[in-house]
Amino acid sequence: MIKNTPVLNKISKPGRSGCQLPALDVPETELEKYIPKTLLRQELPRLPEVAEPEVVRHFVNLSVKNHHVDRDFYPLGSCTMKYNPKVNDTIASLCGFSQLHPDQDTSGTQGALALVWELEQMLCKMTGMTRATLQPVAGAQGEFVGALIMSAYHHHRGEERQFILIPETAHGTNPATVRLAGFKTRVLKSDSRGRVDLDDLKSKLDDQVAGMMLTQPNTLGLFEDNISEITQLVHEMGGLMYMDGANLNALVGLSKPVDMGFDITHINLHKTFSTPHGGGGPGAGPIAVVESLVPYLPVPMIERVENGTYTLNRKYPHTIGPIHSYFGNFGILVRAWAYIKTLGDSGVCEMSRQAILNANYLKSRLQENYHIPHSDGTMHEFVISGTRQKERGMRVLDLAKALLDYGYHAPTVYFPLNVPEAMMVEPTETESKETLDNFADALLELDRLIDTDPESIQSAPHSTPVRRLDETRANRQPDLRWTWPENKNE
Repeated sequence: MIKNTPVLNKISKPGRSGCQLPALDVPETELEKYIPKTLLRQELPRLPEVAEPEVVRHFVNLSVKNHHVDRDFYPLGSCTMKYNPKVNDTIASLCGFSQLHPDQDTSGTQGALALVWELEQMLCKMTGMTRATLQPVAGAQGEFVGALIMSAYHHHRGEERQFILIPETAHGTNPATVRLAGFKTRVLKSDSRGRVDLDDLKSKLDDQVAGMMLTQPNTLGLFEDNISEITQLVHEMGGLMYMDGANLNALVGLSKPVDMGFDITHINLHKTFSTPHGGGGPGAGPIAVVESLVPYLPVPMIERVENGTYTLNRKYPHTIGPIHSYFGNFGILVRAWAYIKTLGDSGVCEMSRQAILNANYLKSRLQENYHIPHSDGTMHEFVISGTRQKERGMRVLDLAKALLDYGYHAPTVYFPLNVPEAMMVEPTETESKETLDNFADALLELDRLIDTDPESIQSAPHSTPVRRLDETRANRQPDLRWTWPENKNE
C-alpha cells in the first residue's frame, strides 16, 4: 500500500478492486514546495465539455477502426493471437498486485514473489526444465538471454565458439539475436518434407558451433520428428540445443522439450498462455534451462526458503547478470499464472489438442482449392502456397487485403521464405467451428472471385477506414507526420 505523504490528502478514495488510492490535495500557496514555479500553469487547462455518451461512442468507434481479437478472428500464423480472458485482467488489477512498488522490501511483496515462484514451477513442470528466469519482457529478449547463456557456458569451459545453427524457416528474430549476442549464423536447409535437412546439418557441424536454435514445431506447423537425432548430433559436438517456444501451444501437456534433448527453452507467455499481445508489447519471454545451465541464469532469482517465505538470490556464480528490472513484466506474469491455474493440468493438455484439431480442420476445408505443400503432420498451424491463385493473376497480398472486407485480420503472408506466395494460418484453440467455417467460406469465395470478379479483390479493401494504398509510393515517398528539422540543432 502506498503511504500518504504531506503532498497527499489524508483522506483517500476507494479505487478499482477496493484499493485505497491517495488523492492529491495541496493548498495553492504550498505548491511551489513540490513543483518548480516555472512548471506551474498560469491558467486553468481549456478542457472541453463533453457528455458521457459522446465520450463512450468516441472510444468505441476508435476501437473498431483497428482489428483485434475481441472484434473477430485473427489467424496471424506463428503469433498465436488468441482470446485473452477478461478474468485475467481483473486478477492482475487487484491492488495487491497493481499497487506494489518495485522498490518495496521483500517482506512486503511475499504474495507477488510466491506467484512468480509458482509460475516458474509450473513452466518448469510443463517443459521438464530445472529453473527458469521470468525477467525477459519479450520473446526476442528471451532469445537474447538464451544466446548469452550459451556464450557464458562455453566461455566458462574455456571455449570461444563462433556459430549458432538456424533453420531457413526460423523467425527473423533468431538470426538477429545470434548477431546481437556476438555469434555468426549458419543456415540449415529444409528437406522435401519441410523439416531440417539432416545431411545439411551434419555438413555444418564442427567444434566452432556453440549450439542450434530450433523452433518446435517449426514455422511450417510441422513437428521436427528427427529431433532426437538432431539433438544428439549437436551434443556430440559439444553444442547446446535452444528451443524457440513460439509454437509451444502445440506441445503443452503432450511433450516436454527436455525429453527431446533441448537444454534451453524459450516460452512466450503472450502466445501460449493467452496474455495480451501485439503492438510491440506487452509480452513476456521466460527462459527455462536444464540443471547444468542454472548457474548462468540472470539474477536475481526467487528462492523459497525453509520457513516458506521467499527471497531474492543474487549469488549465482556464473550469472549473465540482470536482464530486466525487478520482476520483469509482472502484470503479464499474473495473467499467465491465472490462465494456467484456471485450466489446470488437464486443461493445458486440452488446449494443445484443440489447437491441433482446429488447424487440421481448417486445412481440410481449404486444401482442395489452395496448395499446401508441406501438409504431412500439421500441428497448430499450416502454410498455404498461393501459387495456384498467382497463376490466375492474383497475389497472396491481394487475398490478404480482401479478407479485411470480410471482417477478418489477414494471416501472415510471405513467410516462411521457403514457400512461394506463403500464407501462414493459425486458428488457435480458442476459436469455434462456426468461426473457422466462416473464415474458410471467405477464402473459398475469394478463390471463386479470381475467375468471376478479379477487380473486386485487386481493389480491396473497400470497407476499412483506410482504403487500398500505393505501397511502392509509400515506401519511396512516405507521408510522415514528423520530419527532421532543416536546422538539426533545433
